[in-house]
Amino acid sequence: MNYPGCRIDSFSYRTEIFLKLEQNQQDSSKDISKHIESISNIRTDASNLERINRWNSAFKMFNERPVTGWGPGTYMFQYAPFQVSHDRTIISTNMGDWGNAHSEYIGPLAESGIPGMGLVIILVIVSIFTGFKVYFQSEPWSQERILSLALTLGLITYYIHGTLNNFLDTDKASALVWGYTAMLVAMDVKYRRKQPAKPEPTN
Repeated sequence: MNYPGCRIDSFSYRTEIFLKLEQNQQDSSKDISKHIESISNIRTDASNLERINRWNSAFKMFNERPVTGWGPGTYMFQYAPFQVSHDRTIISTNMGDWGNAHSEYIGPLAESGIPGMGLVIILVIVSIFTGFKVYFQSEPWSQERILSLALTLGLITYYIHGTLNNFLDTDKASALVWGYTAMLVAMDVKYRRKQPAKPEPTN
């Protein structure tokens, strides 16, 4: 079905979109070796240095309140006093208006203490275990097996990436993570319902 109005609106915004793209000043290299070098650069790369600053601040926050933490979602409001001068970078801030601990594991450690990080680790283990359980319980080459493998690998990819970044506080990333998890749980529940009930022992 065609929608002429949609085509006209899209065409009318084409010039504006191109202008916005031309104003994008983000530098990017086609040489993958330069990207890898940038990732491992902890001497001059401001982004990597700031990540270390956030981690060190988070660990200091944890040392002060190891059990209860500082409260969920409070990292960006509390970490500024825990920064030290030699860790600060050109993008460091004391305003408490943006940023997180850049880790899905260290962040909860600072905000909710040992219990918070423990719950995150349990979530990671249980979700991956559920994914592989659904995979091995489904028929070979079935849609359920392929889907469960894709969902599980997607979660594993994010959990590994989560050691260096924290995106669960953004709706675009969290929707995928929780959506994948919910789909695996639904598939697991569906499989359990298919299982025949065990006969009760007779006296």
